[in-house]
Amino acid sequence: MSLNDDVMHPPGRELIASNLPDRQKKIPLLAPLRKDVASIGPSWLPVALVLGAIAAVAYVDHRVVSTSLVYLYIFPLGISAILLRKEVTYSLVPLCILLHDYWSPRVIHLPVRIFDNLFALLCFWFVVYLIQRYIEQRELLAETIQKQRDDLLRDVELAAQVQRMFLPVGTPVIAGLEIAGMMRPFKSVGGDYYDYIPINANTIQIAIGDVSGKGVSAALLMSATAAAMRLEANRDRNMLQQVERLNTEIGAVSDPERYVTLLVAEIDTDKRRIRYVNCGHNSALLFQAKTRTLKRLESSCPPIGLNPVEFCELASAELTSGDVLVFYTDGVTEAENLLAEEFGMERLSAVVQRGSSLSAEGLMDDIFSSAASFSKEVGFGDDVTILVVKCNFNGLPA
Repeated sequence: MSLNDDVMHPPGRELIASNLPDRQKKIPLLAPLRKDVASIGPSWLPVALVLGAIAAVAYVDHRVVSTSLVYLYIFPLGISAILLRKEVTYSLVPLCILLHDYWSPRVIHLPVRIFDNLFALLCFWFVVYLIQRYIEQRELLAETIQKQRDDLLRDVELAAQVQRMFLPVGTPVIAGLEIAGMMRPFKSVGGDYYDYIPINANTIQIAIGDVSGKGVSAALLMSATAAAMRLEANRDRNMLQQVERLNTEIGAVSDPERYVTLLVAEIDTDKRRIRYVNCGHNSALLFQAKTRTLKRLESSCPPIGLNPVEFCELASAELTSGDVLVFYTDGVTEAENLLAEEFGMERLSAVVQRGSSLSAEGLMDDIFSSAASFSKEVGFGDDVTILVVKCNFNGLPA
């Protein structure tokens, strides 16, 4: 590159110009138009519309002799006030008066003509002023709404970041277990929750929950549930007492219409057993490798926060090498296609049986992709959470 090129085209100018918004690039070329109009369509169309309307009124005013049609100019001036910049519109007012004075064939006395023109000039300016004030107020309102919307989106994004902090990072290392989990919110924030809390080298506690409702309110209750669950898990290993205290704590901070379905399970690889409490949540699936059958871990008590007193039962199941546990929320089974058919338990069970030989992450991805493919025309209508645990006790002492 020569020195002349550097002088004529300073480095960085192209970058600055390319970073300018399209609206800022167009405004110098579209000086007659208002900013919001300049970014919409062809630049010549509003100008042609206003000038064409003025010409049409001038022609009618010239043809009619019996009466003054100066008031008709208010229509093109009103259009100009909406589409063109106010300086341009104000300059069109005397142009319309001159056209009327020059083209109108009526013969009237000079003082009356001067008065008529001055009165029309003041009226036109006043009407244009009112329209411009209305447009300015509307633009100010639009800017305020846009600012509030941007602030709300930032707050929602911040809430989503805080919510992601409650989800597990990484996968715990428990001998004999392969674990994979995911949560995809329906909106920016969601009401689903899952976590796995290692107790010792051979035992892990798993929780999955779903808050009633969607959006920010559900996300807030989900965050409270996740925080309370962490505290309870570190405080006591008795799952029944954990659930009872959670029910009291969540019921104290939520209204009667809000509740949480929750499944808490403890997997012990030494005893090769799962103990669980299902509080109104979807039945988890246990694929038993020996018999190649599915067992459902059914609900045994009402959802958290629904009743002031919680009566729960602790259930358990034996595990063997090759068994697969699948936890999920209703966003999976309630995914619908165009015929309003749900993905349902039968399809989910078939996917689990078909993919039982896959890794935990592979089966999790297979479940999600199967439900997504089933509802691809409609899309998911709720948060989707899937948690898969695969047992591999080979090499571990019985």
